[in-house]
Amino acid sequence: MAALALTHNLHFTPTLPLKAIKQHQQPKPKTLTITATSSSPLSGRKLRAAVIGGGPAGSSAAEALAAGGVETFLFERSPSTAKPCGGAIPLCMIDEFSIPLHLIDRHVTRMKIISPSNLTVDFGSKTLKSHEFIPMLRREVLDSFLRSRAQSNGAQFITGLVTDIEVPDFLSSKPYVIHHTINNCKRSLAVDLIVGADGANSRVAKIINAGNYRCAIAFQERIKLPDEKMEYYHNLAEMYVGNDVSPDFYAWVFPKCDHVAVGTGTACARRDIKVYQRGIRERVKEKIKGGRVIKVEAHPIPEQPRPRRVRGRVALVGDAAGYVTKCSGEGIYFAAKSGRMCGEAIVKASEGGERMVSEEDLRREYLREWDNKYVNTFRFLDLLQRVFYGSNVGREALVELCGDEYVQRMTFDSYLYKKMASGDRWDDVKLVLNTFGSFMRCKVVGREMEALKLSLFSFSMARKKVEWM
Repeated sequence: MAALALTHNLHFTPTLPLKAIKQHQQPKPKTLTITATSSSPLSGRKLRAAVIGGGPAGSSAAEALAAGGVETFLFERSPSTAKPCGGAIPLCMIDEFSIPLHLIDRHVTRMKIISPSNLTVDFGSKTLKSHEFIPMLRREVLDSFLRSRAQSNGAQFITGLVTDIEVPDFLSSKPYVIHHTINNCKRSLAVDLIVGADGANSRVAKIINAGNYRCAIAFQERIKLPDEKMEYYHNLAEMYVGNDVSPDFYAWVFPKCDHVAVGTGTACARRDIKVYQRGIRERVKEKIKGGRVIKVEAHPIPEQPRPRRVRGRVALVGDAAGYVTKCSGEGIYFAAKSGRMCGEAIVKASEGGERMVSEEDLRREYLREWDNKYVNTFRFLDLLQRVFYGSNVGREALVELCGDEYVQRMTFDSYLYKKMASGDRWDDVKLVLNTFGSFMRCKVVGREMEALKLSLFSFSMARKKVEWM
């Protein structure tokens, strides 16, 4: 669906530069007329992109765009806050995104997963290699670093609230006009394209009619523990499953620099989220006894990708696109990865910001590449969540399976390095038999068993695809 080649005059009022924002200066409005033709060379200027949302997705997109020669504006309404998040990232993200080690609060080398009956399995103590760990960090620290790096690569950072977006005909090359406020002053900015990275309640997604999707809610308390209690969580993270802590997900205790994050999530019973938070607090009451709540956080979490993620010259990334995995609830890596892939795709399609881009370009260079790389991962984890998180008997089977060292090794290889672990054929056969055995012992029947068969088939097909590659 290539855009029509239409010539237009592009009028815009430049936004405040960062220094002027900080000093509360009010520069005189200026008007500049420039011409752009869809999918054709731009005369006398660079492609102009607005990235709305300054989390990992938006900052990574802005960095890729600015470094690639695109004139880039990064909007964030509240830089001092961050989305509630467990804060775990895969080990590969440190090198892939050049994350400085001093940003990492904890090097988790031990995990415990606790069943509804309090069956506890140590996860990783025997299977993690000497150099491996799960990095734990705070989102406000990571987000600030990524935004600063985007700025250092040339992105213009705007602390402002986007209030409206004027959208041209989707086959037109006319500009998108972003209306926003800075220090209660109204501003407008005209751009050639928009990257929506503004979270689960994305304004950009609504404007392009991206379609509805199911959202979960995550609730988390940050709790400052006495030193002797905090020592227990020095390099340990805990996951709890059971109807008392969530009807369709898990609860967690994750260590931070000087506190722990205690939280839970649910999609099917969002109104009862505080009930489930009380449930996880009850399960860990002795471990957090004497602790003091220093912050309470809640935020919607997407449950699946949106029906439409590209329309016209607008692309969605991160939570705005719905890139949070089922089963694990992981979003940080996929947010940053989608932002970078989208930014690099725009740079490639625009030949370094020299040409206009179209919807067809965004679909081909960004969306198709993303789906080819990750769609099977999202589908497989969706099936696993349906199998193991639907009832307490399924959760008991999950925890029992997690005691198997082969399961742990495959899990860590897939999670830490974001690739399908190759594994061993005979161990795979034993894993399948053990899985059915666990389900039979836990008396899992009906739809859960059918979902299990489907998930194992999907796992087998995904493994074959890796072997063919």
